[in-house]
Amino acid sequence: MKQFLSFVRKEFYHVFRDRKTLLMLFGLPIVQILLFGFALTNEVKNAKIVVCDYAKDQASQQIINSLEAGGQFEVQENLLSHREIEKAFRKENVKLAIVFPANFNRDLLHLNEAQIQIIADASDPNSANALTNYATAIIMDYQQELMHSRKIPYTIVTETRMLYNPELKGATNFVPGVMALVLMLICVMMTAVSIVREKETGTMEILLVSPFNPLLVILSKAVPYLFLSLINLTVILLLSVTLLELPINGSLFLLFAESTLLIITALSLGLLISNVAKSQQTAMLISLMGLMLPTMLFTGFMFPIENMPYPLQLLSNIVPSKWYYIIVKSIMIKGLGFSAIWKETLILAGMTCFFLIVSIQKFKIRLI
Repeated sequence: MKQFLSFVRKEFYHVFRDRKTLLMLFGLPIVQILLFGFALTNEVKNAKIVVCDYAKDQASQQIINSLEAGGQFEVQENLLSHREIEKAFRKENVKLAIVFPANFNRDLLHLNEAQIQIIADASDPNSANALTNYATAIIMDYQQELMHSRKIPYTIVTETRMLYNPELKGATNFVPGVMALVLMLICVMMTAVSIVREKETGTMEILLVSPFNPLLVILSKAVPYLFLSLINLTVILLLSVTLLELPINGSLFLLFAESTLLIITALSLGLLISNVAKSQQTAMLISLMGLMLPTMLFTGFMFPIENMPYPLQLLSNIVPSKWYYIIVKSIMIKGLGFSAIWKETLILAGMTCFFLIVSIQKFKIRLI
């Protein structure tokens, strides 16, 4: 028993001396609890909405105040005309629009019935359903309050319209998210082991003694995977159009160009990991474990980013797949052009340049 306790004590010493093991034991569970606790939520918080109030009377203002007071909605803009609604959906990150017709209060008091139109961005059907349900519940609460105070059976009829996805197909949100997830993870993993493999098999020595340019070596590692990833993208799009009946409303050329940019970004990140890692196992672990959770959580297709705490929203900005997801939805679902996605494109291009520059600087021309 004394020998057994000695071995146990020795193992404890090894664990406490190894900072990586301690980080895996205590750091990883804490990070996962915080991420899953704050990020994985389907609650609606601070969703941006616009209001088109033709009535501008007491009843419409009370409903608008109720929408803002609940914490689920944040009125982004008061529109002058319903013709500006689609423009607001394209320009801002607006999820919902509320339209009050003229004489809303008068119709409610004299006819005991009035109408409100709710327009939702249904490119994400789950969020659209949740938002319309929240808004309808708040309007119904106001109706019950009015009936209770005046003892008259008032009725507010809500007309709901789902923009971009009237049938509420799940593929509308699922396909762009899968495209971002697959292209990001596969491209990073494929290239992460490329340079490390050369080191482990001993072929890196041959490359080092030959007259070569480090930039050409790095690019030569990425080019085959670029073409293979484009084939992968083509297969995904064909399956989406034929089997899932998801139309591509925007420019197919622009979609391929933006997808190529994300692939190059992912390949550049994979090459950076490959330069830093010392073994194929480490490279695979970093690319798979280090990118899978952030890509799934912070892309936005599984859990709305605007529902997360502000620090996590800031953290999501460094995940390339988030910007690509916005681009794909804008092109495929909303049919928008380059003028609507130039900011996201510029961010991805900046990330690509950064990863490539660091990869070249980290590339060691000596094995020792």
